[in-house]
Amino acid sequence: MSRLSLPYAVADISALARSLRDQLGKLGHMPGHVELLNMLARSAGYANYQHLRAQLEAQSRLAAPRAPTPAPDHERIEKVARHFDDSGRLLRWPARANQQELCLWVLWSRIPSGKVFTEQQINELLKHWHLFGDHALLRRSLFDFRLVARTTDGRQYRRIEQKPPAELSPLIEHLNARTAT
Repeated sequence: MSRLSLPYAVADISALARSLRDQLGKLGHMPGHVELLNMLARSAGYANYQHLRAQLEAQSRLAAPRAPTPAPDHERIEKVARHFDDSGRLLRWPARANQQELCLWVLWSRIPSGKVFTEQQINELLKHWHLFGDHALLRRSLFDFRLVARTTDGRQYRRIEQKPPAELSPLIEHLNARTAT
């Protein structure tokens, strides 16, 4: 088993020595390895060694640099925006999968969260949001891309809450700006 290296620091070495002396005096025997670890942790103000270790690990996780948020692909946004009319309705189904996915994210964003829909209700929503007459394709694609969940019998649908791609917000802003003009 590999050894985990944990930094140990106390604000007052005198208080550390006093705490260790008191703890050793109460024992009456030579402490083992784990007992010494617990004594050192208690002397530093922790409940025990596990508490010290958990705190240090949490601090390192919080201090770790986060992965940068990917920049939106503006070329992809521009290409996908061409598939929507000035009212924000999908004119045609894109041939490329990555463009299809972003179109589905736009539709996903319009589905109210936390609400369960029947198949007929989701079909009605999709019919209003596209012009090429294949709401079933959109409904199946939303499910296939894991943007909506459905019951095994296909009677109920609900939006799956998740983090959208970086391109969704700029695309929606672009479509809304076109609609407003």
